[in-house]
Amino acid sequence: MKQKYEILKDDDSRRFIIREFAELDKDVMSLLCEETYDRKTLKAAQAAGRDALIRALRTKNLFPPFLYASRIADQVAEMLGARGPANAELVFDDLEFLSRAPDTLEAAVVYETEAPEIDELLDAGLEEEKFEEGEEVQKIDSSLKIEDDEFVDIDDES
Repeated sequence: MKQKYEILKDDDSRRFIIREFAELDKDVMSLLCEETYDRKTLKAAQAAGRDALIRALRTKNLFPPFLYASRIADQVAEMLGARGPANAELVFDDLEFLSRAPDTLEAAVVYETEAPEIDELLDAGLEEEKFEEGEEVQKIDSSLKIEDDEFVDIDDES
């Protein structure tokens, strides 16, 4: 599926508009979402760093994958500059996004560790001194009391 993001800079009202489109039918882009951002908010987020700008751009309705969000943030940062363009259009194809999956899988393999032996897992945390052979378990006083005569007999009624 192809997705398109239109980024519009409205200098009159000092805001940014991002529209998300998706190719739901062949060669037809449908509007999915439109978000409006205050220019001051985006400038403050940009000053805090790229990740802060990405967090500011992502909303409940507009939450692109990180790969897309990072490119959108780069474009917004360029547009926030004094000589940045007034409009931008970013087009993404999911095939590009999915082709990056093997990189992630290779990174995951690097972090694999050997599993401990099962005996080590079973012995972990046991204190053998407390449970010597022939030693009786002490009575534990608890606030939970069970009364033998309060059990309910269940009769099968057929």
